[in-house]
Order: sequence, then C-alpha cells, then structure tokens
Amino acid sequence: MHQAQRMERVDAPIIPTIAALTRATPGTISLGQGVVSYGPPVEAVARLPALLADGQLHKYQPVAGYAPLLEAIRAKLAAENGLRTEGVSQVMVTAGSNMAFLNSVLAVSDPGDEFILPLPFYFNQEMAVRMCGCVPVPVPTRADWSLDVDALAAAITPRTRAIVTVSPNNPTGAVYAEADLRAVNALCARAGIYHFSDEAYEYFTFEGVRHFSPGSLPGAHEYTLSFYSMSKNYGMASWRVGYVVFPAHLAAAMDKVQDTNLICAPVPSQLLALEALRLGKAWVRPKVEELARVRSAVHASLADLGDLVRFPRTQGAFYVLMRLPGVDDALAFNRAMIEKYKVATIPGFAFGLTDTRRDNYQRLSFGALDAATVAEGVQRYVAAVKDWYAA
Repeated sequence: MHQAQRMERVDAPIIPTIAALTRATPGTISLGQGVVSYGPPVEAVARLPALLADGQLHKYQPVAGYAPLLEAIRAKLAAENGLRTEGVSQVMVTAGSNMAFLNSVLAVSDPGDEFILPLPFYFNQEMAVRMCGCVPVPVPTRADWSLDVDALAAAITPRTRAIVTVSPNNPTGAVYAEADLRAVNALCARAGIYHFSDEAYEYFTFEGVRHFSPGSLPGAHEYTLSFYSMSKNYGMASWRVGYVVFPAHLAAAMDKVQDTNLICAPVPSQLLALEALRLGKAWVRPKVEELARVRSAVHASLADLGDLVRFPRTQGAFYVLMRLPGVDDALAFNRAMIEKYKVATIPGFAFGLTDTRRDNYQRLSFGALDAATVAEGVQRYVAAVKDWYAA
C-alpha cells in the first residue's frame, strides 16, 4: 500500500506528542498548548438553544458564512482593523483560522511553489504548505524576533507565492512593527506575490503596544490575505471558527476549496461567534489585563535562571520563547522535565529552530491555566532546567 510522499515530508505535530507524554504522567502541569484558560461568554452560549429553533439553520448555509455573522465581521474589521471590505474584498468564515490558511494556500499555489516563513514559524502553517506539495522557505528574523525585511526580499524567487507573517507572533510573542509590516506589503506589491497576515492574537498586546493590520493599507486588498480567529479572543478553541479577508479575484478558487472541504462552517459555532462579536472587544479586555499580570510574574520567575536562559521580552500573545544551552536530544530534555518535575513545554525544533545542539529553545505558554497553576508550573520548570544543566 502507498502513502503520499508529500505527507512523509510533513513532520508529526508536536502538540499531541507532548500531550501524550503529559497524560502518561498524572499531575503534570502543561505550559505547552496555546489556548486561553477561559471559555466563551456564558450569556452567548445561553442564547444558542433559542437561536437554533429556526429550522432553516439545520440546512446547508452559504459557503462564505452565515449572513448576519459576515455583516458583524465586516463591521468589526472596519472599526478595529481599518479594513473596509465592502466592494473590494471577500470575507469567508471557516472551521478555524488554520483551515482558512490551508484554503488560501490551495487557492493561490501549485505544487512546487514557495511560501516564505519568518523563523521561528507556526508549525501548522509549515505543515499546510508541505501538504499542498509546496515548499516552505524559512527566513531568519532578528535577535529580538522582529522581521528582517531585507532577508525576506532576498528569499523571493520566481516560484514565491506569498510571504507569511504572524503578529502578534506564535511562538515568540513578538508584535511586528507597523513600519516592517508596511515594508512587507510594499515588497509583496512590487514582486506580485501575496502577503498572508495571520492576526489570531490581535487582542493580546501589552505595555501599550498596538496591533496593526497591514490589510488596512491603501491598495492592500489586491494582494493581502488577513486571517483571524475566535479561538483565542473569545475562548472558542473547540468551536472552530475563524475567518479570512481575501482579494476578490480569488473568490472562485476559495469557494471551490471551501465547498469541497466543508460546505459551510458549523452553524452553531457561527451563531456563537455572532453573539460573542456583539459583546465585542470590551468583553475580552479584562482577560488580557489579567494575562498581563500573569506575564509579569512569569518573567520575574524566569529571572531566577540567570544566565542559563535568554529571551526577548516581547509584547504580544501569551508565550515566552527562551533560549537555553544546546542539548544532544531536545525531546529527551522535555521528556525528563515531564517525568521528573511534572511540567511540560514545547521544544523549539517544532517551530523550525532545529539546531538543538547549539541552542535548546523552549516555548512556554502562560495563557491556558489560572494564575496560581501557571506560577507553580514555572517554578517546576525553573527547577527542572537547573537540574538538567547541573548534571
């Protein structure tokens, strides 16, 4: 029997691997998975039974999404992101932002085409590129994880179809400067390629840093695709709702992919997304303020590692990507932390930082648990790191 060669070139996702190790060691605190600790608005969930009484909603809905939700998304994009989509761009609701990304790769590329991914990359995006028979092109970022626009420009070839940016970033937490995102858009316009702008963590910024949507720039609607998610902002990870803003000329291709893979995003999830958007950013703001306090405590605890650890204090998302001295076997390091100290993080090789003999990168997420559990988990992590490197 034959398995597709393109799938053999796709690395196994690291999250299930770490999750399996965690489940095998009861009592382990996972600082691994990038989700928030809260669920969707209770009042929004409570409205679902009444909304679903409409029998027409149990039939297939439009491929692009439920009309009232699309209207709410367009209003949100205009008010918060500066994206005015009417008459110039299309909006599509998908089963999570990852699906929106995969749809878009299929819509713009052919096998062998290239996608430029700043390092470290979000692993599911690199996987999606490979699954489509395309080629991920990793490009280093600067020491503070900011974009190196000159390096991005140098990586463009005749097969390049898009530059991918994730801001606020997973796994680094970096919030890319508006000037750099403007430069990427200008670069894409000159080269005749797309800018894939992943903005799933748009509400999670700290220290007064502002999120910027490059799709809001004049003319950007022709070549910029902007990806958003309900998973993080509104605690809806398992409900699987994301959306993408894309150029109108891609409408036929995007509809073909969506109709084949999904037909339409699940209607109960779309209804919950609509109710959440009606509550708006004001509902999310206190959650982010609490995360800011957790973030400060995490940074203070990690300082106890002294020169063993280095990490830029980035201002977005809910991650710390730290550099530790190199190891012979990075997964052995993570396995030892789980088995001996009952704490889990995600190894940096999953994000393209593969030279683990030189640097052992680890991503710590402080968003998924309550403050007290995060504090305990970080203390275990500090103890585990000290023990490993003292051996």
